[in-house]
Amino acid sequence: MEINNLKQGFILTNSDLYEVFKCGNSGGMRKSNSTNSLLIISDHTKSLYDDRWEEDTLYYTGMGKAGGQSLKFMQNKTLDESNENGVNIYLFEVFNTGEYIFRGEVKLVDKPFQEEQIDVEDNLRKVWIFPLKIKNVEKDIQLKDLENIIEKRENKIRKLSDEQLIKNIANSRKVSSKRNVETTTYERNQHVVEYAKRRAKGKCELCEEEAPFLTKDKQPYLEVHHIQWLSNDGEDSITNVAALCPNCHRKMHALDLEIYKSKLNEKVKGDLND
Repeated sequence: MEINNLKQGFILTNSDLYEVFKCGNSGGMRKSNSTNSLLIISDHTKSLYDDRWEEDTLYYTGMGKAGGQSLKFMQNKTLDESNENGVNIYLFEVFNTGEYIFRGEVKLVDKPFQEEQIDVEDNLRKVWIFPLKIKNVEKDIQLKDLENIIEKRENKIRKLSDEQLIKNIANSRKVSSKRNVETTTYERNQHVVEYAKRRAKGKCELCEEEAPFLTKDKQPYLEVHHIQWLSNDGEDSITNVAALCPNCHRKMHALDLEIYKSKLNEKVKGDLND
């Protein structure tokens, strides 16, 4: 495979990166003199660097795991001078270990600036942040990839001590990150939705409690849930939906337990046979 044949969204392995770009096989910034390129790898599976997107700009953390970073250090210098030195900059993102998703060629769009982050030795230090934009955007990231990395970050953060959690909050940015994501929306049969709500007669079909409140139209507020998810090839039919209170609806999505699915299936079949 040649560099010019890469398409946004292609998934490469670490070996592929070496073969295509003739670069090193480790690190988040990989320079190749033979292909006149610099690979920028934003690895979201690792918690050290605080890379973030705000709209269409990636704020990428420079090289250096311990202590203050230098703008004159190795590939920090290459990236800082990339608008003058002629080196082509290519971005890859990692959401799952070993999968390098090609985002395209990027450009440094503003001057690097400094922020404080925690280093590998758990000390507060100054790092360099590089504002980058993709030259030609063709694809957004998959929603499932973003949800996957959010879950991994939550698991890591859950292990922090109270002291470290407060320390990280004090030194974190106050603006939330933003990403454009590619997602699939299912247009549901509204007749099926209405049927499920009427069948429930104002009670959640899982916990069997009354709806938590009435809508402005004085209707019991229940949410219609597909027992076998549409994303898992479930039918959009009256035999595959249940009207749930918001709490049970979230529980079904968060836990996805067979015991609850079985209960709903039995409830639906029983009502249909009455």
